[in-house]
Amino acid sequence: QTVLLKPVSVCSCLLQETASRKKDLIRSEFLEIKALIEERENQALKIIAEEEKRVCNKFDYIYSVVGSKKNEVQSLKDQIEMALGESDDILFLKRATALQRTSTKDAFVPAIEMNENMIHCTYQSAINLKDIVKHSVSQYKEKRVEAVMTTLQWAQSISGFSVSIKLTVHFFFFSPLQRRKRNPLKLGFFPTGQTLFSSVDTAPTTGTPTAAAAVSSKELLESFLKKSREELLQYAANITLDYNTAHNKVILSEGYTRMSVSDTPLNYNQHPQRFTNCSQVLGFQCFKRGIHYWEVEMQQNTFCGIGICYGSMERQGPESRLGRNSRSWCIEWFNSKISSWHNDVEKCLPNVKATKIGVLLHCEGGFVIFLAVGEKHNLIYKFKAQFTEALYPAFWLFSSGTVLSLCQM
Repeated sequence: QTVLLKPVSVCSCLLQETASRKKDLIRSEFLEIKALIEERENQALKIIAEEEKRVCNKFDYIYSVVGSKKNEVQSLKDQIEMALGESDDILFLKRATALQRTSTKDAFVPAIEMNENMIHCTYQSAINLKDIVKHSVSQYKEKRVEAVMTTLQWAQSISGFSVSIKLTVHFFFFSPLQRRKRNPLKLGFFPTGQTLFSSVDTAPTTGTPTAAAAVSSKELLESFLKKSREELLQYAANITLDYNTAHNKVILSEGYTRMSVSDTPLNYNQHPQRFTNCSQVLGFQCFKRGIHYWEVEMQQNTFCGIGICYGSMERQGPESRLGRNSRSWCIEWFNSKISSWHNDVEKCLPNVKATKIGVLLHCEGGFVIFLAVGEKHNLIYKFKAQFTEALYPAFWLFSSGTVLSLCQM
């Protein structure tokens, strides 16, 4: 036994040293990956910022041109009023003749719009990068299982090195919990007894959340339900509306913070992100991590919906309606009726009188809460879900009398 334990002890030390070096290398690689992704993010944000600056500069130029034209018109107006007040007919005729020689031209106001194609390409490049990362991670998981099987088959064919190979597999390919369950002595790492290879898991297992995790999640949700509005305001997010997603009957005003419905279609540019069937619009901001809180004021009517959705939600067809698909969650007001909607499933809710709605999104916690804002917060409804994509504030307006405003906090 002493003869057997000595090489095992040496092998264990070597394995620990190797694992430590590999972990350092892996950390270094992931740090480089993160740096590259952050650099790409900064480049994308810089492109958008530069385009924003270009458009703002054009606005400033046009403002100065229009201001100069206004001064010209005011000067001409003063001359006309002076001529009209002239009591001497000859002087009046002279002034009138001089005014007729004054040439006036309309101020040239060029079209002002952001380069939608460039912004869309920048956004699409971020999505493509995300898809590539997702694909690489999924491939890694598949290759990891294949590597385990290949190593096991190779080890079985070389009986002379079975002890060291089994130890390698045990320490490198199983989690600490699996290693405890698979005690080397019990699984026969030594010549007598059953071998490890007769009971290797060849497929990854997906466990359900533990009871402790479920309790923790519930306690987290309950803690936020008890918070006052003042406490929630520390998570405040100022939301603006995304012009490129607005249906052609949704009017955006007041710095893209107010939305209403037009009786006639508006002349919006075509865009792949624009809703074509439902009078809906998304927020410009999206959230993948953290806790975020915003408020929406219902100024007129109550035919509307307030919610959140993934950016991948359909933009046309019946499934593009908020709450009628698996990619969106919302509360809907239809006259005096209030309902929650998700995945085309409706749940009727108690009627709560409110003119201002608070929305609290906890990305890691996996829940979104809708509250009636007043002297005391009243819970309207809460959704629990495992969010897998970035989430956007989403709004639906039904009739021309509906007006929603985003509160700037």
